[in-house]
Amino acid sequence: MGSKNPVRRLRDAVSGAETSRSIVIGAVILSTFFVGFGGGVIFPILPNLGIVLGISPFLVGIILSANRFSRLFANAPAGVLVDRVGTRKPFVAGMIVQSVATFGYVVAMISARPELWFLPDIPAAWFLGSRIIWGVGSAAVFATAYTIASDVSDGSSRGANMGLIRGGVLFGFPCGVVIGGLISELSGTVSAFVVATLFAVLASVIAYATIPETHIEGDEHRSVSVWDVDTSVPALTVGLVNFAVLFAYIGALFATLVLFLDHNDLGVFGFDAQASSGIFMAVTVVAAGIFMFLGGYVSDRTGSRIPTLLVFLGTSFVGFVMLAMAGSVASLAVACLLIGAGQGGTSGPLMALLADLTPDERMGRAVGTNNVLGDIGGGLGPIISLPLVELFGFWPIYVACAILPIIAGAILLGGVYRETGRFLPSLQALEESARASSGTSEHAD
Repeated sequence: MGSKNPVRRLRDAVSGAETSRSIVIGAVILSTFFVGFGGGVIFPILPNLGIVLGISPFLVGIILSANRFSRLFANAPAGVLVDRVGTRKPFVAGMIVQSVATFGYVVAMISARPELWFLPDIPAAWFLGSRIIWGVGSAAVFATAYTIASDVSDGSSRGANMGLIRGGVLFGFPCGVVIGGLISELSGTVSAFVVATLFAVLASVIAYATIPETHIEGDEHRSVSVWDVDTSVPALTVGLVNFAVLFAYIGALFATLVLFLDHNDLGVFGFDAQASSGIFMAVTVVAAGIFMFLGGYVSDRTGSRIPTLLVFLGTSFVGFVMLAMAGSVASLAVACLLIGAGQGGTSGPLMALLADLTPDERMGRAVGTNNVLGDIGGGLGPIISLPLVELFGFWPIYVACAILPIIAGAILLGGVYRETGRFLPSLQALEESARASSGTSEHAD
C-alpha cells in the first residue's frame, strides 16, 4: 500500500535506510517522551497552588487548559507549515519552544523573591503565558512527529512506527505526573519544574542532533489557515466522540483528582494528595496505553469497529460511576483503571474508524478535525469542572462525566448510520463507504 503522503521517505534523502529509519524513530520517541514530562508535571502541582498563590479555581482551570486552546489555533497551520518547510525545523523549534515554556513555570514560582526584583510578581500570568506557549510548541511537535513516522515508513511498518511514536507522546505525560508529584513533595515545587525543564532541554538536544529532514519536498505556495479541517460526517462524528471522552478524562478527572484526594483524605505509600494524584493519573494513562493497542487489535479481528467502541465507552461510564462512589484507595484505583482502559480502548479503534471512513486525500484534514475537537473538550473540562466541583461537590460532576460516554455512543451510532446506512457496519462496508465518498468528491471537483 502506498504512502498517504506524496513525498517519499527517508531513503530518498539518507543512506543506510533501515538503520536511519530506526534511529529517526527512536529519536522522535525519546524526544517526545522527555518533552512530555513538562506537560505532565504541572497537573499534580497547579491545583494545589491555587490556594497557595491565591488563584481562583476558575483561573486554575484557565491555566490548565490554555495550552489546548493555543494548540487549537496552531494545529492546522502547523500541518501546512510542515509541507512548506519540511519536518526538521518545525520539530526542533517546537521542542525548544516547549523547553522555554517549561522554564516559565520556574519563573512563575520564583518571581516573588525580593532579589529578583526585575521579574514581575504575577505568577498566574507567568503560568498562563507558559501554557499558551507550550500549546504552540506542542502543535508543531505533534504535526511533525506523525509526519516523520509516515515519511520514513512504508505500508508494512507505518502502523507500528505510528504506535511507537504515539507511545512516546503518551507515556512522557504520566512520567511527568508521577515524578513531578514526587519531586514536589520531597524537594519542593521549584525543583520539580527545574527537573521538567532539564528534560525538555534534553529532548531538544536529542532532536537537534539526530532528526534529519524527511519531508524533503513541499509546496511553499500553500496557504496557512487555522480552519483547514474536514467537516464531513465521519470526521465530525469521530471528533465529537473524542471531545466527549477527553472532556471527561483530561478535562475533569485530571483537573480535579488532586482536590478529590485531599477532600477525602486519601493517599498512597504515605504521600499526600499532590504526589498520590500523580500516581493515580499514571495508572489511568498506563491502562490507556495498553488498551489503546488492545482495542484496535480486537476491532481488527472482529471485523467491526463499533462493538469494540461501544464496549469501551461503556467501560468509561462504569469507571466514572465508580469514581463518584469511591471512598477508599482500592475503589479509586479500580475506577482509574476502568477510566483509563475506556479512554485508551476507545482511542485506538476510533482513529481506525476515522481512517476506514475517510478517503486518503482527506485524512490529514480529518485528523485535524479530531485534534481540534479533542483539544476543545480537554480545554473546556477544567474551566467548567473546577468551579462546579467547588459549588456542588465531586459526585454530581463525576456522574455527569459518566453520562458523556453514553452520549458519545449515541453520536457514534447516529453518524455511522448516516454515513453507511448501518449501525454495525463491517470493515468492508466502511471501506466501500470511503470509496463512494472519494468518488463523490472527485465528481464534484
